[in-house]
Amino acid sequence: MLVKQPNIIVEPVAGALGAEIHNVDLSRPLSDLHFNQIHDALLENQVLFFRDQEITPAQHKAFALRFGGLQSHPAYPTPEGHPEVTILEHDSSKPSKIGEWHTDMTFRPKPPLGSILYSKIVPERGGDTLWASMSAAYDGLSDKMQRFLSSLEAVHDFSYGFRHSLAEPGGRERLGDAVKANPPQIHPVIRTHPVSGKKGIFVNQLFTTHIVGMNELESRSLLNFLFEYSIQDQFTCRFRWSKNAIAFWDNRITQHKPVNDHGLAHRLMHRVTVDGIDRPN
Repeated sequence: MLVKQPNIIVEPVAGALGAEIHNVDLSRPLSDLHFNQIHDALLENQVLFFRDQEITPAQHKAFALRFGGLQSHPAYPTPEGHPEVTILEHDSSKPSKIGEWHTDMTFRPKPPLGSILYSKIVPERGGDTLWASMSAAYDGLSDKMQRFLSSLEAVHDFSYGFRHSLAEPGGRERLGDAVKANPPQIHPVIRTHPVSGKKGIFVNQLFTTHIVGMNELESRSLLNFLFEYSIQDQFTCRFRWSKNAIAFWDNRITQHKPVNDHGLAHRLMHRVTVDGIDRPN
């Protein structure tokens, strides 16, 4: 006898993007019904939040694999036996180095579909994460600015994004292979989402170095405008972490930023990055 599954419940959390998802257990294999509902909710809301989800690295990867292949990251450690799971850990001996708004891995020729971040240890207070909708930001531009930006391209660089790590003692030796494997890439300033068709701003503070064909002052002035414009309150949402919570964001149309206000308190997260295809089976 088949057991009828309940539909997920999608609870929006902000005007531009973000929704909490209820009625699904991600420690179990994802049914076709729940996959389709989560897939569509991600397209609509751009970042999804799940609470009280106790999962292993294998279960974490199994959930992510429903949406596409998995990427590894060249700059972070991983749990033994799970090279696709990135460990993001900060405490008194390892304070966070990244505080800028960014889209993940735009230094790659094909940046990932999204990331699935799982909280294992969270501070008693602080350590939230912010997301911004780049389609909402694009839609808020004037028609004239939209047309102007749509003709431009920008350079994204791994070495620029990890310049602080590279400057540390031994940093060049530790990340040398990653630098060689990730030369600068050129992407359009306005990118079209491959599934939804929405247009979004595709430059970010962490990895974008300059606009192609502009002098330094022109490029820096335009990028600074886009960086500041894109993260206005009306384009953003904020998530307060709890233990065993998950955030799944569409990296193709969002930026995010950790709020490093938790001092030296311990924060341990696992992240899986989805390479992705348009609509897996």
